[in-house]
Formats: sequence, structure tokens, C-alpha cells
Amino acid sequence: MSFHDLHRPGEPFLLPNAWDYGSAAALAALGFPAIGTTSLGVAAVHGRPDAAGVTRAETVELAEAIKDLGVLVTVDVEGGFSDDPAEVSDLVAGLAALGVAGVNLEDGRPDGTLRPIGLHQEIIEAAKGHGVFVNARTDTCWLRTGDTLERVRAYAHADGVFVPGLTGLDAIAEVAAATPLPLNVLFQPDGPTMAELAAAGVARVSTGSLLYRAALQGALAAALAVQGRPAPGMPTYAETAALLPRSR
Repeated sequence: MSFHDLHRPGEPFLLPNAWDYGSAAALAALGFPAIGTTSLGVAAVHGRPDAAGVTRAETVELAEAIKDLGVLVTVDVEGGFSDDPAEVSDLVAGLAALGVAGVNLEDGRPDGTLRPIGLHQEIIEAAKGHGVFVNARTDTCWLRTGDTLERVRAYAHADGVFVPGLTGLDAIAEVAAATPLPLNVLFQPDGPTMAELAAAGVARVSTGSLLYRAALQGALAAALAVQGRPAPGMPTYAETAALLPRSR
């Protein structure tokens, strides 16, 4: 089955996100047909800030390391690590040559703004044509700015659309109905279940940074248990990102 074929609205598949070779290999061994990478996890492993466009080399290195695990791989390339469509095209072409099945391209910027719609449309177009599934991510809900439906409709030339932070079932169903593309949402432990997301028309459910943060929680709990101290709660994205170096 191709990566495109996994995307069936109303029958979502779970895409777990890895941050290094070990996590990817463990997930592959569990039988998941596809795995993604998480930009937060990759940044944390290498001591770099997340969503700052500074982990291109590390991201490509991970993709190359996990390409032979026997599963389909889709790569979180943030915003393509450039505002130059030609540079994004070169990046995606290189990943395609490694055998990568898909990429995630976001319109959110490090300063909390959204990339202009026209420019992101050009970035998406530049990523097309290399034989990989281009998942257009809009950060309207994440950054609480912009019009989600406007962005989703504007990115209709992608292969899929991703709206992290979209959690209400009515809102999810509205977005799913507003686009011919398969809708990807981010799983939230306190949010809708897989069955509820299926009923809302979702095609793909990603874990994002959840697994990395759960692993961090487990490591801290094990360390504290040696001293008989209580286990900590799972760190939030913001708490984890705050541990990383700031962008320069």
C-alpha cells in the first residue's frame, strides 16, 4: 500500500512520530505502516531550537538513517527551512531520492506570524512533482491567528492538509467538509478518540511531539523513583521547548 492509499477519510490511520533512530526502529517493530518525524524531538536531540528553521541537516540525517526500516517515512521539514521555493524544491528532491514518502510543510513562522498565503502556495508547488506526499500544514489554531478555512482552501493543490490544534469535533468536521484533501489532525490525550475523529471525516492522526514528551516523562520518572520521589506529569510542548537553546 502506498502512503497516499493510507489516507482514507473516515478511516484514519495513526502516524506515530519518531525523534531518533531508536524510536523509529521501535515503532517500526510494532508494525505501524508509516512513521513520521517530529521537529521538536529532532531539535531536542541535537540541542537546537524547534521551529526556527535551523535543523535542516539534522532532519535529513535522520531521514537517511531510518529510510531502510521497512516502513513508509514522512518527514517534518518545518516550513521547508527556507522561503525560497527553489531551495525547498531541492530539499524535497533530496528526500525523495532517499525514498521518503512524504513531507510536512507548515506556514507558521518562528515569530508567531503566518507565512503569506501566496508564498506558501508557491512553497507547496515547489515541493510537488518529486513523488512525495505533500502535507500542507496551517498553524492558524496553533498560533491563534488567521482564517483556518481560508488557508485550507488555499492549499488545495497539496496532497493533504494538516491543522494542529484543531480539536473540537464540530470544527474538525467543518474543515474536513471544506476541502477535497485528506485531513490530518494532531492527537490530544484529552481530546477526541480515534473513533470520534473517524466519524468527523479525519484521514490521518499524528502524535507530533507527544511520544517524545512521554519518553522524557518516563526518563524523569525513572530517575526520581531511585530517590523515592513521585513521578512528574508529562511536560507540555511549551515546557519542553523552553529547555532548548534559543534561536540566534
